[in-house]
Amino acid sequence: MSRQDSLDQLRELTRAFAAERDWEQFHTPKNLAMALSVEVAELVEHFQWLPTGALDELDERKREGIRHELADVLLYLVQLADKTGVDLRAAALEKMALNRAKYPAAQVKGDARKYDEY
Repeated sequence: MSRQDSLDQLRELTRAFAAERDWEQFHTPKNLAMALSVEVAELVEHFQWLPTGALDELDERKREGIRHELADVLLYLVQLADKTGVDLRAAALEKMALNRAKYPAAQVKGDARKYDEY
């Protein structure tokens, strides 16, 4: 199964899940974007006050919470892409190409500054 097939499968699963519960009416692009931001905030909470968030700083409870929040983020992102007609894989590849041009490896290697700062 290709990565695209996996995203398509997630899209179909989220559609079915929402349809079974009659939730499509609530899944507007605005509501999905807001829900996505809430899930990202919940993900960030697991890293709050840790020195770096490296694996050795995370106990099993935190790892499980991170795993669940990442899943929520992905599922809302897939739903939002579905509602806005965005092909996530194609968009990610497009953005990678844009970033490659904006941040040439030979010029920015080891430098974390933004593209307009160098």
